[in-house]
Amino acid sequence: MGVLAGLAFSTSDLAQVRFSVSPMWEVAPSFRLLRSHSTHPVHRTWVDQVRPRWAAGGLDRGWLGELIPLTRGYIPDFLNPAPSGPAPAPEAEWEAIRATPGDRVRRDLDHLARHQGFLGPRLRALRDDPYGPLLAELTKELETYWERALAPYWARIRAVLDADIGYRARLAAERGTGRLLDDLHTSLSWDDGALLMAHRKRPLTRTTAGTGLLLIPSAFAGPGLRTRTTPPDPPQLAYRARGVGLLWEPRPVTGAATLSAVLGRSRTLLLAELEIPAATTRLAQRTGLSPAAVSQNLTALRDAGLVSAHRSGRFVLYARTAAAETLLRAASA
Repeated sequence: MGVLAGLAFSTSDLAQVRFSVSPMWEVAPSFRLLRSHSTHPVHRTWVDQVRPRWAAGGLDRGWLGELIPLTRGYIPDFLNPAPSGPAPAPEAEWEAIRATPGDRVRRDLDHLARHQGFLGPRLRALRDDPYGPLLAELTKELETYWERALAPYWARIRAVLDADIGYRARLAAERGTGRLLDDLHTSLSWDDGALLMAHRKRPLTRTTAGTGLLLIPSAFAGPGLRTRTTPPDPPQLAYRARGVGLLWEPRPVTGAATLSAVLGRSRTLLLAELEIPAATTRLAQRTGLSPAAVSQNLTALRDAGLVSAHRSGRFVLYARTAAAETLLRAASA
């Protein structure tokens, strides 16, 4: 039998219920997915593309491999700093991790050890010296993971997360915050000024919302609800976003002729091919353009804000930006 836990809300708490899109809340569930070696019905396309460069970079054997359990379980709280706004940049979250007080790092690692029964060699060293350079080393690996696994896909992921927030904001405006919370997840229910959470393995670390509530939609979250309720940060609930099932569905460019008249044939062709993030040499093979022409056109697209570049080992992966996605949708329409 699970525990029924609840967060009581004052009027002030209820007024501070808010959404945030957090890059770091995507790291742990996506990393678990890459380690699992199972076929995922939704994220298989992403896994097939990312796992080779994830393994080639040794990211399966580093800090994250010790910090993130293979199956469901506790993840140190300092890996998920409370988002500082509605959509913090990954750099802001890395800085918050680097600035984690040493006693908090040690407390979280002790908690992890109680859950797992042990700490790996890196984490033992970090626990012994949480004030030294090891936390910066860990954060550097987080940055590398972000660049290789998530950054090239972020515009696409972000569109799904923003759409989820838009839907739920309308629900709150039309039916009230209580209905929003009641609708968020099957384990949640709103009752008489309190948010009840069913089927928990253990009680919450607080009984009041206090500083409001942060709701974090996630593309990689599993069917369960991920929570972080340790004071003094506001309680955070991460849940699977609506529309994730269509995240990796192919979206062919049907208005290429119209767009070519504006951007030119080569640049339109490259944008169409960047349905999947790719390096210059791969784009040259796909399009029949010379590597020099691909590079020149990618530079122009990047300068126009339509393409982003992400370092992945010896290669640079190019990806469409949110602006490019909007342009392609408009042309297709």
